[in-house]
Amino acid sequence: MNYKNLVEVNGTKLNVYTEGQGDVTIVFMAGNGVTLPVLEYKPIWKRMSEKYRIAVIEKAGYGFSGSKTTERTVENLVAEDREALAKAGIKPPYVLAAHSYSGFEAVYWANTYPDEVKAVLGMDMGIPDMAIAQSKELPEEKRRAMVLKQQKLLQKVSKGGILTKLMKNKLENASGLMSGNELTEDEKSAYKEYFYKNIAHQEFTDEAMLMTDNAVKASKTGLLKCPCCFFVSDMKMPVKSVSWRQVGVDYAKKCGGELHLSDKGHMMYAFIPDEMSDTFMKFLSAHNIG
Repeated sequence: MNYKNLVEVNGTKLNVYTEGQGDVTIVFMAGNGVTLPVLEYKPIWKRMSEKYRIAVIEKAGYGFSGSKTTERTVENLVAEDREALAKAGIKPPYVLAAHSYSGFEAVYWANTYPDEVKAVLGMDMGIPDMAIAQSKELPEEKRRAMVLKQQKLLQKVSKGGILTKLMKNKLENASGLMSGNELTEDEKSAYKEYFYKNIAHQEFTDEAMLMTDNAVKASKTGLLKCPCCFFVSDMKMPVKSVSWRQVGVDYAKKCGGELHLSDKGHMMYAFIPDEMSDTFMKFLSAHNIG
């Protein structure tokens, strides 16, 4: 098992794993706190790599990558992703496959550098409107206090003990990869090792602290203008005025995007990889991409 391909970006090392062939590269972008993206998204990228070239970017603090050297603003995250791909020899055009928080990055990237991005594939990606709606109901000071509380909990979990055992299925096996058959035994060992090694990293907290700011910046670039295909879950959020699903549905309609609803949770890519990969590849083919 060798998923390391480190390149130097802003004084740190970022991992960019790639396989497959094609003129267009599908770039998998991680949600906040995903401890080992190259294995987390393997159920879907391994299927899509049969037809497309894929790349999995591990941001600073994620997976095999080094620590951050810059603030976790959406501008810096996107700039570092673009430089990492360039240094790995992976040139545009790209299709951005975004999960959760990285939806803000995908929107910002696609709208700021439209010549680089052919399409966006939403794997229950974060919609800027959702974070903005939450900010209107949940004071920023309170939200940030919740983020810090979560960080303290994860710091305890990372050290092992009773709490770690009690929360194993809720955290370590949240995506079901540890009990499923998508990963080899060696990969499961690596997944577990890096889960506890990375789970309390400061980068995750810093990104979460800047969630509202980054969502606003992404929103200001406008709606996605490139072809886009969204899988949207029914994830629960602490917002009364609107639901995660409704925001996703509304956004897809405003973008003229293809929409697919799922009840398989926020980590649906690990539970319905065949359905998602088939749908995404048919979508790209219909738009003559790749």
